[in-house]
Amino acid sequence: MKIHHLNTGTMCPMGRRLVNGTGGLFQRARMVCHCLLIETRDGLALVDTGIGRGDIATPDRLGKRWLRQTTPKLDPAETAVQQVKALGYSPADVRHVLLTHLDRDHAGGVPDFPHAAIHVHRAEHDMAVLRKPAPPEGRYVTGQWSHRPNWAFYGEAGEDWFGFKGVRALDDKEADILMIPLAGHTLGHCGIAVRSGDKWLLHAGDSYFHHAQLDASPRAPLVLGYFQRRADMDRKARIANQARLRELKLSHGDRVTIFNSHDPVDYENCRCGAYEGALISSPPP
Repeated sequence: MKIHHLNTGTMCPMGRRLVNGTGGLFQRARMVCHCLLIETRDGLALVDTGIGRGDIATPDRLGKRWLRQTTPKLDPAETAVQQVKALGYSPADVRHVLLTHLDRDHAGGVPDFPHAAIHVHRAEHDMAVLRKPAPPEGRYVTGQWSHRPNWAFYGEAGEDWFGFKGVRALDDKEADILMIPLAGHTLGHCGIAVRSGDKWLLHAGDSYFHHAQLDASPRAPLVLGYFQRRADMDRKARIANQARLRELKLSHGDRVTIFNSHDPVDYENCRCGAYEGALISSPPP
């Protein structure tokens, strides 16, 4: 199973030291939208989509406050659909899109793959799409699924994976790709686990924001930690699941590589294969 690591949306907020933990206060930080493109027996599978073509064409739909805070590049070449083409595939080859959750910087590219099944936790769909219960004002960009995609839902039933309960395989038949409930950031937030040989990758979405949060003595830069708390829908669940990820890394770090959506250190370590050797400790400029 071949896996490609994609950055589908660079963001450059002000205050690098307070966001990345290195550099100056008045330098631009770097954050990414870390997605996976997986070659499966049933075509391609995409884990998260990042920012899409529709977001770039009409950026105001992302919200002026969000744009001001994150300062995304909005580069068409970074969209998942363009990177799929650059790798020699057709967008129609993407048969499955698995979403950690439906926040704007994770689901923006959903309309770019209209023929794909969109896999999401049912609690996430119910809040974001059906508004049951109603989400926080402005949390979701409903235009990202106004084309009525082909949804595929997941709940809490399933098998055990390294002590995580409620794991479900893709379409209940692809045992090498699993959706793992990790509520907290949103009520239906999930991680996506992918088997690579005898090891696993765990895309933990927004379960944590900074690589040092999985250290034995967890820490996060000031602004990043503040944003994480502001974005929590269920803080108690997020903290508990973050602790479980920390324990997973401690107990099974030799078999499971964990990374999040936005940390450039996690992204570069995965892209360069550095998790198998020396870690990159600071983001590139």
